[in-house]
Amino acid sequence: QEQLIESGGGLVQAGGSLRLSCRASSDTFSRGVMAWFRQAPGKEREFVACIRWSDRSTYYGDSIKGRFTLSGNNAKNTMYLQMNSLEPEDAAVYYCAARINRMVVTGLRPPENYNYWGQGTQVSVSS
Repeated sequence: QEQLIESGGGLVQAGGSLRLSCRASSDTFSRGVMAWFRQAPGKEREFVACIRWSDRSTYYGDSIKGRFTLSGNNAKNTMYLQMNSLEPEDAAVYYCAARINRMVVTGLRPPENYNYWGQGTQVSVSS
């Protein structure tokens, strides 16, 4: 059973930074896609960012553009989400998700297109 292991969540003041990591238990996803989603209480799961390993391209959700940066190390089956200028609205549980197969750009954002999910890590932002 493939696993996605998240780390790096916590409590930070508004304007601060956090770095999330997601490590896959094997290289199963090395030709697919890995992504971050987030979900705040009472809200739908929201696309944050993803990386397509085939061409190492990255894509971002509109609400975090310019503040978050996604990077990856395919050799370590790990991706990182550097979150800067955090706002109270960024507070949520952040989930790592992955898909084994390649995906066209139009399919990257819907959460139902991802087959594997981590347990989630809490990000809290105080104002």
